[in-house]
Amino acid sequence: MNSTFSPHFPVSISTPGRICLFGEHQDYLGLPVIAAAISRRISIVAEPITTPEVRLLLPDIDAKERFPLTPLPLPYQHERDYFRSAINVLFREGFRFSNGIKGEVSGNIPINAGTSSSSALLITWLNVLAQLADEPQELTPKRLAELAYKAEVLEFGEPGGMMDHYATAVGGVIYLESKPTIHVETFQPKLGAFVLGDSLEPKDTIGVLKHVKLGMLQAMNKISQFDPSFSLHTFPQNAADTYQHLLTQAEFSLFKGNLSDRDVLREALAMFRQGRIDHHSLGNLLNTHQTSLRDAKLVSTPKIDRMIDEALRAGAYGGKINGSGGGGCMFAYAPENPEVVAEAIERAGGKAYIIWVDQGTIMHSNTVPGLIS
Repeated sequence: MNSTFSPHFPVSISTPGRICLFGEHQDYLGLPVIAAAISRRISIVAEPITTPEVRLLLPDIDAKERFPLTPLPLPYQHERDYFRSAINVLFREGFRFSNGIKGEVSGNIPINAGTSSSSALLITWLNVLAQLADEPQELTPKRLAELAYKAEVLEFGEPGGMMDHYATAVGGVIYLESKPTIHVETFQPKLGAFVLGDSLEPKDTIGVLKHVKLGMLQAMNKISQFDPSFSLHTFPQNAADTYQHLLTQAEFSLFKGNLSDRDVLREALAMFRQGRIDHHSLGNLLNTHQTSLRDAKLVSTPKIDRMIDEALRAGAYGGKINGSGGGGCMFAYAPENPEVVAEAIERAGGKAYIIWVDQGTIMHSNTVPGLIS
């Protein structure tokens, strides 16, 4: 592994969380998504040590991580052991770690709330590890996204697509096709403020996926057996009734919802590609998407519905649930008076954060030596 890259220590790297603008529950059907990095981030400040071990402080959650770096690959100590899985993935890619690493992890992304805090952590940690390896490398955002997908999803056999990893690593607004091959388009549109609202309700990811993913896959199987030429990419939304007799009521609702979400995303993509954002049209598309997520896919909750309704009454242009659903966060597009929208969301029982579209993973250059205790 040849490299002329020579980082300065300590290294300080941060990575944003993300919101999914359009395409929830579409990626595992082979359909694209549009996501945006947000101005809430996970940061790691780290430097090499002579002892071959990892020593990390996590003051935000009053926790520590300490484990030896040998022998590799490292055995996992618990589910979603991301600090070790990132090292194992890099080890298989040829990276070696003769020295140890000490550092501190901090952040302000809501945890377990659908804003990709775990992906942001993994992207940041992989970026740190690559720079503290025996032969350091500066990996591209897309390469970091590929490695994070392996470390988070493939390593633990979990469901999930690549949206979180590309959105947090690349930054800005991205359009992502994951099938048949990865295709990423990036945009830097002139967008105003969003308000992220944490419902403080725990997410029911497994229950939601069981209903939405398995239900839709079953519907697709029935339709494909009846009509082998069917394609979810090209079938017109206004012809959905063609297959109603094949499906249960719940499956038909999911089918129509996915066709609607697919077409809403295409309208939004056309707007981003033109580079001219009509803020009211963007808000209306978010509202149409939320109607499908709430009524067809049943992934919203009464509290999140109230938070969105209050945000719209306070002047937001549009809003929707964020992530897989069943709890977690919503967001509202509020280019005017976001503070008023944030107050409305908090009156509805949520915790509000005013956010903007942000850059992807970055290395900070002005870290003070000796900052790490």
